[in-house]
Amino acid sequence: MPNFLPINTILVPQGAEYKAVCRGLSGVTGFIPTVVAIPVGMKPLLKYLQQGQFLTPKSRVLIMGICGSLSDRYRVGDIVLYQDCIYQGKRQECDRPFTAQLHSSISDKVTLVKSLTSDRVIWSAAEKRHLGETLAADVVDMEGFTALEFFNAAGVAVAMLRVVSDDCQHNIPDLTPAINSDGSLNPFPLAMEMLRQPLAATRLIRGSLTALKVLEQVTNLLFSGYSPK
Repeated sequence: MPNFLPINTILVPQGAEYKAVCRGLSGVTGFIPTVVAIPVGMKPLLKYLQQGQFLTPKSRVLIMGICGSLSDRYRVGDIVLYQDCIYQGKRQECDRPFTAQLHSSISDKVTLVKSLTSDRVIWSAAEKRHLGETLAADVVDMEGFTALEFFNAAGVAVAMLRVVSDDCQHNIPDLTPAINSDGSLNPFPLAMEMLRQPLAATRLIRGSLTALKVLEQVTNLLFSGYSPK
């Protein structure tokens, strides 16, 4: 596996995704980047990044986490590496050399994709397929565009690696009401939404557990062979 320039920081949404990445790094010896838990959603993330003291130009930031599929081609557990993110007709690109290096190191396990960032949870399978077709996007998340816009302006190289946790064949519960304004999850509305749609909730939980296990494994794979120059 090729040596990278140091990945200084991994940003990953707080909660289960953050814990999965930390578990993936727990057995790694040698250099380990700083792992930072970020809030969920565009506005909370922007506010957080604007307060952040953890970045310098020339640093490399890897954003990790889970995402939803907008295409039949991407199923639960698939590992995807972003080329770019779109939001309301605007596009931000991931750092090409950094992305290419990551891709070459795990090319047999990862697919390059185009991503859509949304300011709410896209829970309906029909809407996912519609967005995928009309916007030519492969996956959806709630942070990518904001992070890219911020770091690209700051001259910080960013790559994004995520794992698909829900497909575009089935609805998931609408978790938007469970996301607090600070980007944390509120357990009570979360439980209510899950109870309202038990089948969808079961599917979401199963898909998330699968994706989190893969996220842990790919984190370990990436950094076990990692030695910074």
